[in-house]
Amino acid sequence: MQTTEINKRFRDRLTAGGAVLMPGAANALAARVIEDLGFEAIYISGAGVTNTFFGMPDNGFVNLTDIVQHTSILRNTTDLPLVVDADTGFGNAVNVHHTVRMIERAGASAIQIEDQVNPKRCGHFSGKDVVPIEEARMRIRAAADARQDPNFMIVARTDARATSSLDEALDRAAAFVEEGADITFVEAPTSPEEIREIPRRLHGTPQLINLVVGGKTPILDFDALNDMGFALVLYANVALQGALLGMQNALGALKDTGRMDEGKLVADFELRQNTVRKAYFDALEKKYT
Repeated sequence: MQTTEINKRFRDRLTAGGAVLMPGAANALAARVIEDLGFEAIYISGAGVTNTFFGMPDNGFVNLTDIVQHTSILRNTTDLPLVVDADTGFGNAVNVHHTVRMIERAGASAIQIEDQVNPKRCGHFSGKDVVPIEEARMRIRAAADARQDPNFMIVARTDARATSSLDEALDRAAAFVEEGADITFVEAPTSPEEIREIPRRLHGTPQLINLVVGGKTPILDFDALNDMGFALVLYANVALQGALLGMQNALGALKDTGRMDEGKLVADFELRQNTVRKAYFDALEKKYT
């Protein structure tokens, strides 16, 4: 499917109403699993890429080349919409313009740009800071100006809740809409009351809520968040955290016992091959041999 068609379907889905439950994928195998389970969209998490491929924390270590490469790989893997975390845009507003062009061409359906200073850090870490509102607005204006496909969407994130107040974060989100943002993302609200206030105060623009397992934001049921009016309910790193626990358990058992066979600790051989579409490539080999 062409990316332009994917983008239009995604925008139409959000316009139709009702929240989309969106997990993150740090690699193509996770994207396969997400698609097979029937989810509607995939998030490419900067934290997930940093943790998975560098074994490092989300302290701004990824760059534009890393994210473009991952976007391209996942676009070749799935026809689901890809919402791509581009951190601060990797520089000033001119850099943001270039970042949007590169990530859109790699196959993204939406790009997320945030208002932290460089280098950024995870939204659920302490010690964050944000740039002045004028600089933050220019990042979003540059992002909106750079897009080629009108259905490619700009997700504007603010971390001002942690550095100032919820009111400041909501004011920034509203300003980002004025600059062309399609979706706003107030990071790390700390209570159910704050979560409820976000779509109430920013009514009329789709809102993304980020639920980090073990993070600063309380975990609420999907149905409750849908009723509040959120458009995207993001679990950016559940696949990563699940895989990490699975590796610890399986490898720990291997170390303890000295053997491993199919069973409850590892996927069986058939599931593994089905997930990577081995039958499809077998058919190609037969066709071209």
